[in-house]
Amino acid sequence: MGQSIGKRQTREDILEFSVSLFAEFGYDGVSMRDVAAVCGLTPAALYYHFPHKEALYLEVVAHAFREKSAALLNNLKDSDSPWVQLENFITNLAHLAAKDEIFLRLMQWVRLDSEEIRQQKLAVHVFKDLFLAVHALVAKLNSHYDPYMLSMSIISLVFLSSEGRKIRKFMPGYRPEHDQPDVLARHVIDLLRMGLFQHRTSG
Repeated sequence: MGQSIGKRQTREDILEFSVSLFAEFGYDGVSMRDVAAVCGLTPAALYYHFPHKEALYLEVVAHAFREKSAALLNNLKDSDSPWVQLENFITNLAHLAAKDEIFLRLMQWVRLDSEEIRQQKLAVHVFKDLFLAVHALVAKLNSHYDPYMLSMSIISLVFLSSEGRKIRKFMPGYRPEHDQPDVLARHVIDLLRMGLFQHRTSG
């Protein structure tokens, strides 16, 4: 499953190596023994850092998301214009999804996880701050739309489009430029502008 990182691991080393494992096999496909083997640890040494697999998994997702979330949150503060902030956020989210395949696969597994309590922990402790920032931003754009639904739609449009890039090249009408993150971002932004402004002028 990978190369050993030697005998002097830190907690950070374990998290780094575990990201790739969980991204490839998902929560159910990874055991603590798998992680220990990749890290060059005995299972007992791994349990010294993490008491059980769920604790490790939650920390792994938080670790993978932390730096990216901080960068995306900065996008939401770069301008006084809500539209500029939103465009920056969508563009950077599309680039993130395009360039980090491991992170994208990990997020796919997160969404497929059927354990509701684990999902709740991730929602509250990992994803909530970024979601609330997007929610607050889109609430400024058009009061006729439910900001919760709009926030979920924006994030899903970017991530689901990125996840489908391997199969969509076989669909009629595909062009190579469709894989460019700027093209995806522009498409999502234009959809939002048309929908939000049309609703505002006709409502």
